[in-house]
Amino acid sequence: MIDELGIAIKAREFIKRCGPLALPVSVDAYASQIGGEVIKETLEENEDAWSFRDKGGKYRICVNCAHNARRQRFSVCHEVAHVALEIASDHSTPSWSYSRRPPGEIACDVFAAELLLPYQLFKPRVNGAGMSIAAIGSLADEFDASLISTGSRFATFSRELCAFVVSEGGKVRYSARSARLREAKGWIRPGSPLPTDSYSARLRAGERPSGAEDADPDSWLEDWARDGALFEDALHLGHWDQTLTLLWFDDEQLAAPAPERKQWDEDRYKLRELDGVLPWPSGKKRR
Repeated sequence: MIDELGIAIKAREFIKRCGPLALPVSVDAYASQIGGEVIKETLEENEDAWSFRDKGGKYRICVNCAHNARRQRFSVCHEVAHVALEIASDHSTPSWSYSRRPPGEIACDVFAAELLLPYQLFKPRVNGAGMSIAAIGSLADEFDASLISTGSRFATFSRELCAFVVSEGGKVRYSARSARLREAKGWIRPGSPLPTDSYSARLRAGERPSGAEDADPDSWLEDWARDGALFEDALHLGHWDQTLTLLWFDDEQLAAPAPERKQWDEDRYKLRELDGVLPWPSGKKRR
């Protein structure tokens, strides 16, 4: 299976062949690029789209007319991805669920997100946006894309230390992290429950949204060893029991990584080398 970077490169090459872009992008133009046509039909409730080539060689993309317009747009791009990546469809699980989603379908989701939120148009807007779920919502409106697709790419392209987390049924299913957070080894384990008493968990329990608030880095990030102020903003989608979380650090309050201690031969020198790092706990509370 092609990796995520390879998928992004293929998607950007595909976009170039479609000519100049305007916002929101035309999914019909993408369908035309593969010799296809979009048809809206009444499908099963959890069925997003399906496609086939007719006897004349025309590629037909049938999308569920009962779904909202943004979901339909993503579905078209997803079906285009199957053709462009030459990946057979496997719709054994609902598209909105991250549980047990087949790798081929995930690959097509990545390709579809690249088509809907083209890097050359999206990245400059991320650079100028604030850190909040509302900012992600504004970008989603401008690009006519879903919050999940927009939030994931927002975090991926952000210059800040941030992550966009998608939880389902109270458990983390997926997280997109910025390059800086990956470099800082900020890891959010898939399958872990939403942190107890976190803003995200409280929203899922029915609390009314009140805006971003302080968060505990240790409760979200595994083996996090740096002090700093972490902030959390979230939105709960009750219909799918999904929680969308944006996490980011305040650069001004983020401590540098602890220096690595040099190896020291205690048997030879009897005393460990003094390195300025005190051996007792820092006093920072950990759960």
